Amino acid sequence: MNGNIQVSDPVSYSEAASKLEPFFELSPDLLCIVGYDGFFKRINPAVSKLLGYSDRELYSRPVHEFIYFEDRSITAKVRTELIKSKPLFNFENRYVTKSGEIVWLAWTSLPVDSDQMVFAIAKDITHKRKLEEERNLLLANLTKINKDLKQLTYTTSHDLRTPVNNLLSVFSLLDVSKINDPETLQFIDILKLASENLKETLNTYVDVLRHKESLHEQVEEVNLGKTLQVVLQSISNLLQTSKAAIHVDFSAFEIISFNKVYLESIFLNLITNSIKYARPECLPVISISSKIVKGVCQLIVSDNGLGFDMEKVKDKIFGLHQKFHNHIDSKGIGLYLVYSHITNLGGQIAVESKVNEGSTFTISFKQCAQP
Repeated sequence: MNGNIQVSDPVSYSEAASKLEPFFELSPDLLCIVGYDGFFKRINPAVSKLLGYSDRELYSRPVHEFIYFEDRSITAKVRTELIKSKPLFNFENRYVTKSGEIVWLAWTSLPVDSDQMVFAIAKDITHKRKLEEERNLLLANLTKINKDLKQLTYTTSHDLRTPVNNLLSVFSLLDVSKINDPETLQFIDILKLASENLKETLNTYVDVLRHKESLHEQVEEVNLGKTLQVVLQSISNLLQTSKAAIHVDFSAFEIISFNKVYLESIFLNLITNSIKYARPECLPVISISSKIVKGVCQLIVSDNGLGFDMEKVKDKIFGLHQKFHNHIDSKGIGLYLVYSHITNLGGQIAVESKVNEGSTFTISFKQCAQP
């Protein structure tokens, strides 16, 4: 080799244009050349195919006539900046097809001042825009439903306090000194305690809803044992009549960072479900314990009840109004609330179950105080 660089003959403009012609004609994107006078000078077949107009119709009318009327003003402003030699990237506007359909286009445009031309490429993003609109509509509906549910919960909690207060006033007027039957006195005490607990719970829910306008639920250090004791006391009559055995072991940890009202609701729903769906041939046995697995604090609640067919249930187990047993009191709300309480605070819940062998719920907390 002599060290001289061999340069091929330069390709003429006409030759280059000829070679690029198939690219221009076959491109699925819309390729346009628009004059500074506002008329199409050159378009590829994708333009007429999408808009439904013939080439003659597209060349004979100003471009702005094909633009959706609501977007004409902003497009005109952008075009004014464009012809000042400012390239345009990812500008979106709407065009109207010959059949009246509205399509969304995303433009990238480059002005060439010497030729008084704008070279532009557009992508049809109509499908993407429709998906975004459907998503926004869904979010708006979910927001409204959430607001309505919140208002319903507030109204229900607020309105229920009146009959509960009336019930408590009856107990205050009742002269128990005239009652000699020990069993009757015991029932009165149980009813009074249950009514007081119900009033406290309703008051708590109303207070929480009043100042909970944000998505951040109040988190504090909560004692598992003390919270469980409050719940067990509130359902003491149910525990007696069902003869349920409760085994508790919080030796791994007992303090968690959580919402106290949520934790009470979790205990209440899991325990009452275990009793409600106990096997007829055996008394309910419920085990509640804490456990630390690979640094993750877990609350384990298991029973020996009817269980679920996990192949059939799958991910529907925590769905709203999902019922898997024909119990008269089954509403399909308890497990939905449990799941919502846990996941709202960044936790996770998993379930293992077999028919007639019981269920085990494993709740993983975001934070706990390890001993």
